[in-house]
Amino acid sequence: MRDLAGGFGHLLAGQRWVFRNGRWLGFGLLPGLLALVVYAGALVGLGYGADDLTAWATPFADDWGSPWLGLFRGFLTALVFCLGLFTAVITFTAVTLLIGQPFYESLSEQVDRSVGGDAPESGLPLARELWISARDSIKVLVRVTLYGILLFALGFIPVAGQTVIPVIGFCVSGFFLAEELTAVALQRREVELKDRLALLRGRRAMALGFGVPLVLAFLVPLVAVFLMPGAVAGATLMVRELRGEDEEQAAGDGAEGSDGAAHPGQPAQQGYPGQPGYPAHPLPQQQAPYAAPQYPAQSPAPQQNPYAQQPPQYPGGGGAGGAAGGHAPSPNPYR
Repeated sequence: MRDLAGGFGHLLAGQRWVFRNGRWLGFGLLPGLLALVVYAGALVGLGYGADDLTAWATPFADDWGSPWLGLFRGFLTALVFCLGLFTAVITFTAVTLLIGQPFYESLSEQVDRSVGGDAPESGLPLARELWISARDSIKVLVRVTLYGILLFALGFIPVAGQTVIPVIGFCVSGFFLAEELTAVALQRREVELKDRLALLRGRRAMALGFGVPLVLAFLVPLVAVFLMPGAVAGATLMVRELRGEDEEQAAGDGAEGSDGAAHPGQPAQQGYPGQPGYPAHPLPQQQAPYAAPQYPAQSPAPQQNPYAQQPPQYPGGGGAGGAAGGHAPSPNPYR
C-alpha cells in the first residue's frame, strides 16, 4: 500500500515540477498535440467501422433471431472499440515519446539536475537513441497486444468478463504505461528493456500507483496532452527511488558532512585520539601570547648584599673593644 501511494505521489510531484517550470510545459504540449490528432482520427474511424468488423468476424450468427443477434454483436463491437482504446492508450505514450524524444530527454535531465545535481547521459547519437526507443516500443506493443487478445477472450466469461477483466486490463495498461515513461530516464542510464521490466516488477505496486491513474486520465480527451510533460518528470523521480539513487546521495552527503570537509568555509574537525581523521602526530599546542610567568611553589632565600659593611672581626672574638682573652691592638706607628 505504501508503494501504491508512493507511485501516485511521484506522479503528482512530476506535475508540480512542470507547472513550476512553465517553459518545459509549453514545449511538451507540441508532441502530444500532434499524436492526439493522429489517434483521434484512428479512433473515429474504428468507431464507424467496428460494426462491419464484428459482422464480418461472426458470419455464424447471421441466422440468429432478435434480440440475441443485436446483443451479441453489440457486445463484440464494444469489446473491439475498448481493445482499440486500450491499444491507443499504450501506444499513444510510445508515439508521443518518439516524436518528442529530444525534448523529453532534456526534460528528464533537468529533473535529475534539480534533485540530485548530476544527470546521467547515454552519450549515444540521436539517431541511435530513436532506433532503440522505437525497437523497445515495438517489443512492448507486442506484449500489450498479447495481453489484449487474452483479455478480449476472457471478456466473454459471464459476470467476470464485465467486472474483473476490465480492472485487470487497466492494471496491465498502467504497468506498461509506467514502463514507457520510465524508459526515458532509464535509457539515459543504459538500462536494457528486460532489466527495466524486472525493475518495475520488483516494485509492481509503485508502477501501478503511477500508471493506472494516468490510464484513467488519458481516457479523457486532451488530458493526456497536458499530462505528458509532468508524467515524464514524475517517471524520472520514480526511477531515482527505484534505483536507490536518492538514498545513495543522502548517504554520501552524510559521510562528507561527518568528516567536516563537505561544507566549505568550515574548519575540519579532527575529533579525538583513536577516531578516524585524527592526525597520527598532532602538532604541539601553542601557548597563548602574554601568558603570565610561572613561579615555583617556594621562593629561594634572598641573596646577601656583597657591598654591605660588616663589623671587623678580631682575633680572639673580642669584638670592637675586645681585649678579653685576646691581644692588645697594635699601636699606631704614626701617632
